[in-house]
Amino acid sequence: MRLSLLVLLCAIGVAPSHAHEFPSGALLVDHPVIRETPPRAQVAGGYLTIVNNGTEPDTLLSIESDVAKSVELHRSVITDGIASMRPLEGGLPVPAGASARLGDDGTHAMFIEPVRPLVAGEEVPAVLVFEKAGRVPVVFNVEKITADQGIAHDH
Repeated sequence: MRLSLLVLLCAIGVAPSHAHEFPSGALLVDHPVIRETPPRAQVAGGYLTIVNNGTEPDTLLSIESDVAKSVELHRSVITDGIASMRPLEGGLPVPAGASARLGDDGTHAMFIEPVRPLVAGEEVPAVLVFEKAGRVPVVFNVEKITADQGIAHDH
């Protein structure tokens, strides 16, 4: 029966989804990804999108992972022509009925002092900590960096 359904869906042009999403109540965390690191890298950048389908705003306060000494939410800024990174004060707001992305406006998760090099194809478990939704387990995919597109997305 399942095989028949799969054949039927493929025949009409609907392929099975290989989504990399993590739902939690009204929130949906979409495609958490970390950039592949060279040997002895001191930091790694993480990115994701959070969709809030609810009627209440929430805030991503922090990220926890055993793959690094610590994880901080950062924003890259340019002041007087000098680029720097600063902590994302107060976390990443996720408005009700909208989405927020670590990757927009220079925001990112900074995985500080990774315990080992992160290689494309690996999966890194982590926990996102929200003000209202609490702790949400996710898995970051480690992906290669390409010169023309930054993170290489497969979806």
